[in-house]
Amino acid sequence: MSVQERSAGAAAGETRSPDVVVVGAGTAGCYAAATVAREGYDVVVLERKTEEEAGHIACGDALKGADAFPDAIPKSQIEPAFTNTDVDHGRFEIPQEDTVLEIPVPGELAVIDRWEYGRRIIEGAGAAGAEFHYDTVVQDVLQGDGGRVTGVRATRNGEPREYEADLVVDAAGSLSLLQDKVDFSSSTFDTNVDYSQFCSAYREIVHVEEPVDWHDALVFKPTERAAGYLWYFPRTETEINAGLGFQMTEEPMKLVEDLKRDLREREEFRGARVEDKLGAALPTRRPYDSAVHPGFVAVGDAAGHVNPTTGGGIAGAAYAGKYAAEQAVEALETGDPSEETLWRYNERVMDHFGARYAALDVYNVLSTAVDVDDLMGLLAALPGDKLAEALYSGSTDVGWKLKLESLLKSRGHWGTIWTLYRTKRRADEILAHYEAYPSSPDGLAAWRRERDDLMERVYETTGAEPKY
Repeated sequence: MSVQERSAGAAAGETRSPDVVVVGAGTAGCYAAATVAREGYDVVVLERKTEEEAGHIACGDALKGADAFPDAIPKSQIEPAFTNTDVDHGRFEIPQEDTVLEIPVPGELAVIDRWEYGRRIIEGAGAAGAEFHYDTVVQDVLQGDGGRVTGVRATRNGEPREYEADLVVDAAGSLSLLQDKVDFSSSTFDTNVDYSQFCSAYREIVHVEEPVDWHDALVFKPTERAAGYLWYFPRTETEINAGLGFQMTEEPMKLVEDLKRDLREREEFRGARVEDKLGAALPTRRPYDSAVHPGFVAVGDAAGHVNPTTGGGIAGAAYAGKYAAEQAVEALETGDPSEETLWRYNERVMDHFGARYAALDVYNVLSTAVDVDDLMGLLAALPGDKLAEALYSGSTDVGWKLKLESLLKSRGHWGTIWTLYRTKRRADEILAHYEAYPSSPDGLAAWRRERDDLMERVYETTGAEPKY
């Protein structure tokens, strides 16, 4: 069917038939759509929000790796949304130890205006040739022979509509509805997903009267229990993204009240004005074992592409969108949107950041099993450069000299330190295993069995309840 015929059918309220349908206009969806559109294919992005609200997403606003984004949307397109590029370190406030730990952040880091950034990536994908349908709520998927996904059912501006496509990209975010609708029995797509592997978060954009003296840092502070923290990210010297989150394995926090209480206790926020409030759920879990199914690919938050210790996911989502789209183009060119054709996407994700995120998830597991005071005492004892290495690489080389120094500084948290060193070994094992990710779906079952055995050792070492 020609583009003209498709357009005429759409005007009559009939089924649309683009080459690719992308569900969700966030980072992963926009970079996927732009990549496909630049190759000359017809791609439609379905977004449930209005055109005015699209791009308005709850986020910490910190963009790690701002110097290395996919070029399907040029960096010059999004740079005007960068409001603070002077941040070069993290500041960990540890009230239990009456100390502040500062650690360097490698690579380029920017704090952004997330709504402005959201608008700009939508504009960038549109300029590449993607078409956006706002006020469109996806309600179901279409599946054909062999379980292949062939499109979605949606309501647009209150009217039912079907979108048939050679490939559907699920960029619908955490706990995506689409994955509840697809029958994955004919593929290896990861279905071991549960709400407890996610985090509930809330943030406010707060304006203060005087510049904060930590405008070059990302500020973190633990909540009163483990597996949760507050953050203060300076968009500018006087505009702060303030928020907090907690693991859904924990007892629910009163997010709004807890944040306001901490704001009241901080001198720099006296007389502050709140501009915007928003909540969200985000994955704090390992990446999906496989995010592909015949005719279907999941990207970004919808595939667990988030650093599970920090919640950072913008750069990973952008590259996931790019990698998925490039495999989608191959599927379009060969007429074969099979799991085997799409598999290379899984490999590229694991090679780029997925293995590292899976190793970091081991530390996330540990955080649910240790006393928050012990954990903070441990962090206070660690050198900042080693902590930075662990946070951003998934592992760190801790020698015996450093072990002894940390034990002397730990003020009695020896058991927790020993647990951390043993956990580090488990993280190394997970990292090495993910670096040997299989090159085809045929190898995934054996790879999973070995990974699950390694995770049993993680639970044994940390004392944590099984996460998966």
